[in-house]
Amino acid sequence: MQKVQKVVIAGGGTAGWIAAATLSSQLGSLIDITLVESADIATVGVGEATIPTHKAFHRLIGVDEQAFMRKTQATFKLGIEFNDWGNIGERYFHSFGQIGRSTWMGDFQHLWQHANTLGWGGELQDYCFELQAAKAGKFANDSKTNVNYAYHLDAGLYASFLRDFSQQRGVKRIEGTIERIEMDSENGHISHLILRNGTRVSGDLFIDCTGFKGLLINGALGVGFADWSHWLPMNSAWAVQTEGMQPIPPYTKSIAHDASWQWRIPLQNRVGNGLVFCSDYTSEQEALALLTDNIEGNMLSQPRLLTFKTGKRKKAWFKNCVAMGLASGFLEPLESTSIHLSQIAATRLVQMFPFNGMDETLQTHYNTYVDGEVNSIRDFIILHYTLNRRPEPFWQHVATMAIPDSLKHRMELYTKTSIAFKNDADLFRVDSWNQVMLGQGIKVEGYHQMGRLVANDNLRKAFNELREHIKTTVDEMPLHADFLRQYGVLSHQ
Repeated sequence: MQKVQKVVIAGGGTAGWIAAATLSSQLGSLIDITLVESADIATVGVGEATIPTHKAFHRLIGVDEQAFMRKTQATFKLGIEFNDWGNIGERYFHSFGQIGRSTWMGDFQHLWQHANTLGWGGELQDYCFELQAAKAGKFANDSKTNVNYAYHLDAGLYASFLRDFSQQRGVKRIEGTIERIEMDSENGHISHLILRNGTRVSGDLFIDCTGFKGLLINGALGVGFADWSHWLPMNSAWAVQTEGMQPIPPYTKSIAHDASWQWRIPLQNRVGNGLVFCSDYTSEQEALALLTDNIEGNMLSQPRLLTFKTGKRKKAWFKNCVAMGLASGFLEPLESTSIHLSQIAATRLVQMFPFNGMDETLQTHYNTYVDGEVNSIRDFIILHYTLNRRPEPFWQHVATMAIPDSLKHRMELYTKTSIAFKNDADLFRVDSWNQVMLGQGIKVEGYHQMGRLVANDNLRKAFNELREHIKTTVDEMPLHADFLRQYGVLSHQ
């Protein structure tokens, strides 16, 4: 087998430069990395919200948080507020925080369920610090708060930030459009990218970040696509930027409409808005009108239409090509997982790098990891749709559709026992599953009886102390925008 020394990344954008930044920061002294991108090819650039794994990724590759936030107009994100998802008029938070205090015997929600039978449990959200901070519009990041958070960011600026980061670590950038792909006749591997200007770019390992087209993984190697439209039928989105808002909320907002849902992502200097819809139930023009009627502030750009198909590449790694970003699949932006999937794909490639050449066993191992996590995220997103009680045809369709057996098992287990769980492949924690299942209106029939092991007065005291501690801490925190100024990352007043 041919040893792997030269890595070629096809395509820039967020995914391409994440791959470049990861490989150069971790393996830069062992491999040569070249990235090919064209300024003439627009990137999607919609993924403007992230999840807490983003912090760990930055720690891994050595990114300074303040520098990153200044460069990308970033704000902090404590979770997502869902409006009208369970039913019209209902609202809940999916926060990134820990809920209550769990034990080895069972998670906090079992104690809370027991407390509610005694008449004083209150709302589950009362016991989550990040959630209460989000509702209050506050943020702090110190040892006292120990908050779990992510970011809102400008995806285009983030790609530029990582490009500079990568080039400082030896990544070579070639400007050009890929005209065709040359294959090795003996083993069917990719050997060269041929650019429009005639430049030939050779490599041992190719990373496909060419977006939905998947020029390498699909166009050259013919790896098929697993279509998940029957579970996730959204296939289009309008995106537009509006003026910044004050105060700056530390959370994303997701608002359900008749056959669509709207996102609102607050950055320092503007707000990212969009409407994700299913073209089987509403037209492009109807969706555009709905979005423009429901945005706040003046538009800073013309609305852009994006079309997509939910699903995943059947093999993320095939022969000497690894697909990342949209080339590997798309799960719609509901839970802000797109950037994470690029980051974890690049991180795993570092862990499983084929120094000694392409090995099918290694590729299978990599693909198994990818499939496990993507399948779990798929189930988590489907959960939001299938647990709704709205009357409109679209929502009735997704409420009654067949769902994956893996998700059906989770929902049945939770309904009967209040047990939420996290497998090794699961991205989202138990607290996330709890918040969405309860927020979407699932009715539980039972729970673990560990609360009966504690005297009622002692349990009530512990609950009250927890609520009071959260309230006191949140009261002392600065408003989100004030903290951004104190932190030295807010670039405008």
